[in-house]
Amino acid sequence: QVQLVESGGGLAQPGGSLNLSCAASRSINTFYLMGWYRQAPGKQRELVATITSSSITNYGDSVKGRFTISRDNANNTVWLQMKRLNTEDTAIYSCNARSRFYMYWGRGTQVTVSS
Repeated sequence: QVQLVESGGGLAQPGGSLNLSCAASRSINTFYLMGWYRQAPGKQRELVATITSSSITNYGDSVKGRFTISRDNANNTVWLQMKRLNTEDTAIYSCNARSRFYMYWGRGTQVTVSS
C-alpha cells in the first residue's frame, strides 16, 4: 500500500510561516501529479497547490504568492512552504498523489493560525 505521511503542521501566528512535508513510501516519480488540499470545518475541500512529475505547479487563488510547492525526488517528499499565514489558512492539510489509475491521500495535518 502507498503511504503518504504529512508532517509540519501546528500553530502559527498571523503573518507567520510553516513548512509542511509529505513523505511517500515509494518514488514520487511514479506519480504524475502530487498536491496539497485543505479543508476547514464547515467548508468544502479546496485545492492548495499541485505539482506535476515535470515540476509544473498550480495554486489555488487564495494562496498564490504566499505558498510554494516543491518536490524532492531523492527523498520522495513534496513540500509546501506557507508564508504570510492568516486565520483563513486554518484547516486540515492533506497530501494527495495520483498515479495512472489510483489516487492516494495522507491522513492530514492540522494547521492553526491564531494569535
